[in-house]
Amino acid sequence: MKRIQILPKLGVVWCLILAFASCEEAFNTLDTDIINQNFTRPDTVFSVKAYSKLVGPVQTNDQQTYKLGRYVDPVYGTTTADFLGQVVLSSNSPTFPHDSLEPTLEKVILSIPFYSDSQLDEDGNTEYTLDSIYGFSSVNIGIYESNYFLRDFDPSTNFEEAQLYYSNQRSEFMANLGQQLVLKENFAPSNLAQEVIIENLDTISYAPGLIVEMPTDFFQEKIIDQEGEEVLINNNNFKDYFRGLYFQVMPTTEEGNMFLFDPQDAKITLYYSSNTTSLDDNGNQEVDDDGNIVRVLDTYDLTFTGVNVNVYDTNIPASILAAVTNPNTTEGEETLYLEGGAGIATIIDLFGGDDNQNGIDDLEELRERKWLVNEANLIFYVDQDKVTGGSKEPERIMVFDTKNNAILADYSIDLTSNNTPIDAITEHLGRLERGNDENGDYYKIKITSHVSNLINRDSTNVSLGLVVSQNVSYIRFFELQNEVLDGAFTELPGGCIVSPEGTVLYGNRAPNPDQRLKLELYYTEPN
Repeated sequence: MKRIQILPKLGVVWCLILAFASCEEAFNTLDTDIINQNFTRPDTVFSVKAYSKLVGPVQTNDQQTYKLGRYVDPVYGTTTADFLGQVVLSSNSPTFPHDSLEPTLEKVILSIPFYSDSQLDEDGNTEYTLDSIYGFSSVNIGIYESNYFLRDFDPSTNFEEAQLYYSNQRSEFMANLGQQLVLKENFAPSNLAQEVIIENLDTISYAPGLIVEMPTDFFQEKIIDQEGEEVLINNNNFKDYFRGLYFQVMPTTEEGNMFLFDPQDAKITLYYSSNTTSLDDNGNQEVDDDGNIVRVLDTYDLTFTGVNVNVYDTNIPASILAAVTNPNTTEGEETLYLEGGAGIATIIDLFGGDDNQNGIDDLEELRERKWLVNEANLIFYVDQDKVTGGSKEPERIMVFDTKNNAILADYSIDLTSNNTPIDAITEHLGRLERGNDENGDYYKIKITSHVSNLINRDSTNVSLGLVVSQNVSYIRFFELQNEVLDGAFTELPGGCIVSPEGTVLYGNRAPNPDQRLKLELYYTEPN
């Protein structure tokens, strides 16, 4: 309103003056020119209370993304993620070549592709850029037949609800291992495609990932020889017969690596050949240039589209474990901890105090004054003395409603929601702001709509949860085995579960007042 253009016609000018005067009577704007500007100095700040707590075991079945490997966090120690995958028939009652055609199971290849982008170079070769890889040194991966039956539905609910599996069931699954099928030694991620040669028949190129040659004898007996048997008629029978594969990650002398993957893309491919049924003009089977009967290569896939589960083995340092086991929930903490997976979350309580010492609760006072909230921000400063900066810092964190296990109103109106995940929802959940040294300085979380609803719509002032997120667009919530708060915080966003990373932030009682967590408000106050 202060930037009024002087127009040549007096009548227009007079109208503008009247409009300006009317606006002045309606609102008293503090330190702002217009609503929705880029604010650099808040009108006021309010103290908040924040502390961190262990999340505990979390549901890991029915995820869209899983992780496998070993990740060493400079703050939180080592996390190992094993994977139990239920193997499923790609088609019921598969038929393989009959004995008269001399079938041979040539190779069996397990493939779990990395997340990656591809493009052709100037020579027409495919180049891959990998995504969601954490570390590039080696681990050993043992692949076992599992004897643990993974149910779709929970018998304790009369099979009316889905069966839940949790991140702490590692020992239970390992107690039901069958034979080790493969030990993949010194596995380290590579951005190169991998070729599988089937002698005299074909060469198959696989996109980068965990590509493992499995024992043909096992799959000959387990699959090929069962053609026509009840165990291959449908997946109900098959999932009880072949209960899946367990991937156990074993450390080497190196730090190791962890990668994320989509189980919908993982599969076991059986490559089998047989003599052709095509006949030449003389009624004989076709032969090649050497006079040998032509052999035809065919495939059959087993997929991982059934029940899949991640289990974690973590090693949080004792000092951090003590801090998040018994936090100061009354006054808040100097230090806030965040770790992905079944790790650590931060609880934030807005208002609830009396900052101006007038005997009235801050939120009740704001409701009486009916402030129009132009912008509300939480700024979380990174404790650079505790965090190793750079690539191991999580790029995104997210906030949510712990009472209803739901996103905030600001999430739903963020116009960046259609961006790629790394840049999505950045108006509400800002990316990590880094300094010139590429170390993280702070995260800015905008909660304007949430605070406006608290003041003007009498919304319930619930505790907020803060977690790291590998993908803020992945907002489906999953069950926790135990509630984090009394009657609340019973679920966790999926983007947090799959994230292996962690960070350390300054809390509301940080020694340096400039680094303390506060709620910054820009507002317009009615007269």
